[in-house]
Amino acid sequence: MNEHLDSTLYKTLLESTKAIPWMIDWKKQEFVYVGPQIEELLGWTPDSWKTTTDWVERMHPDDREYAVNYCIRLSNQGTDHEADYRALKANGEYVWIRDVVHVIRENDETVQIVGFMFDITERKNMEDQLHELSLEYKQLSMVDGLTGLANKRALDNFLQFEFPLAQRQATPLSILFIDIDFFKYYNDAYGHIEGDNCLKEVAQLLKTSFPRATDLIVRYGGEEFIVVLPNTDNQTAAQLAEKCRVAIEDENIPHKSSPIHHCVTASIGLATVDEIHTDSDFSSLINRADKMLYKAKHNGRNHVEFETE
Repeated sequence: MNEHLDSTLYKTLLESTKAIPWMIDWKKQEFVYVGPQIEELLGWTPDSWKTTTDWVERMHPDDREYAVNYCIRLSNQGTDHEADYRALKANGEYVWIRDVVHVIRENDETVQIVGFMFDITERKNMEDQLHELSLEYKQLSMVDGLTGLANKRALDNFLQFEFPLAQRQATPLSILFIDIDFFKYYNDAYGHIEGDNCLKEVAQLLKTSFPRATDLIVRYGGEEFIVVLPNTDNQTAAQLAEKCRVAIEDENIPHKSSPIHHCVTASIGLATVDEIHTDSDFSSLINRADKMLYKAKHNGRNHVEFETE
């Protein structure tokens, strides 16, 4: 095969692929060659790509600094590399491009870089959709499906940050453990659909009772709820717990099967991490609040119990 035929064959092969070939004289910072496919993808004619300045200016401003510095550094080092960025089309739109770059060196100096441009817009759009779906799933996985409150997983994540923060900053953190009194009797009397409605109504009352953005309200399971109150001492938390208990009672949700009241009530246990009551981990804090809840039930229910010094 003669040299002319060989050159023609390679050019035909290069220009028949969707990948866009290019070559840059690295010392002059000038394009030696750009495949004709560039015009179909970006709208710029091959002869409009004269210097690396054209490449830089036809890049999204948000991607420019990273992509340019990255490519220059690795090209000067003689390292083959890939770079993703948004390229400007002649009509003002942007498409995602991946440049796959091979560095040619002579005497330990970069003289040329050659590579291919690939249109990865569809792939990037799919990645963005998957990322959004992942975030949506993560959010949904942190939410109780019935009440819309946070769930146990969200509680664990929240306390993994808030608990050590309270310890480091020596600020109090209180937990309320709330249980709807005789809820099994409620379900037996009114059915599970009304039982679910009752839980939703109590959840809304909890949101009203604890409106601070820093607080976390959790459906812990069944008819049990937990409220985490950062930077809240035992006395303040006890006052808030009592206010919440009264709000639930005053809502006057009928409960004809309750042995203690004609309407739905709740028992609340409270525990606090502070200079008096300390815990090595947040599970022990929850256990203390649970013990106070048990005490509230033992003392007649519809009651708030908390630890004293």
